Amino acid sequence: MTTTKPVECWLTDMDGVLVHEEHAIPGASEFLAALQSSGRRFQVLTNNSIYTPRDLQARLRTSGIEVPEDAIWTSAMATAQFLDDQRPGGTAFVVGESGLTTALHEIGYVLTQRDPDYVVLGETRTYSFSAITQAIRHIDAGARFVATNPDATGPSNEGSLPATGSVAALITRATGVTPYYIGKPNPLMMRTALNRIDAHSETTVMIGDRMDTDVISGLEAGLRTLLVLTGSTKREQVERFPYRPTRVLDSIADVVPLVTELAPH
Repeated sequence: MTTTKPVECWLTDMDGVLVHEEHAIPGASEFLAALQSSGRRFQVLTNNSIYTPRDLQARLRTSGIEVPEDAIWTSAMATAQFLDDQRPGGTAFVVGESGLTTALHEIGYVLTQRDPDYVVLGETRTYSFSAITQAIRHIDAGARFVATNPDATGPSNEGSLPATGSVAALITRATGVTPYYIGKPNPLMMRTALNRIDAHSETTVMIGDRMDTDVISGLEAGLRTLLVLTGSTKREQVERFPYRPTRVLDSIADVVPLVTELAPH
């Protein structure tokens, strides 16, 4: 990484990199402090569409991590921006939580149960059979199908939970229509995050804990990538993939000195 351009901006995944469940991963607060003290621009990314940035800021704070609200970029916000770019002032039938509905309201979308332009599927802990049935009927009637992220499962203290990708599969099986997924591994999520902080791919690094979402989307967006081993992908799994991260590190604590080492001088 030292032979390429200095690193001016940083993107990082949240769960598995900065926090695990509700607990900060050692080095996370020091990493963010290093970014802020050195004036590096950054965004914390998450495929989780349940929460608003303010919710996530509060959640991180209880873990002992301070992140500005405007430095958080969720798949819900990326989805809302995509819809605003594609069809400004449109309508949507939403299956999801406040993180998604708030993001859509803020870009001027009308949420409706009648003849929507889009069915938008996001994460929720209380998937309703009647809401899924309505989504299927809207898609059958011609609504376009968009989902915040393709994650099939999500973590909980009791074990895996079905996530957006699983429910999308149910709707796809019923309608024959596959959604357009906005969140990682779609590099669109990276590019919209870069645009928020006026960053360029050749001077930005993406940190993640998953080869199949964080690393591949960073790679496809032209970023250097760091894989940390505190989340989903284990060291022995890295070589199974046809692509590689720029560097593999044990945890975010190992990234802290890189903020200074790789900075422009």
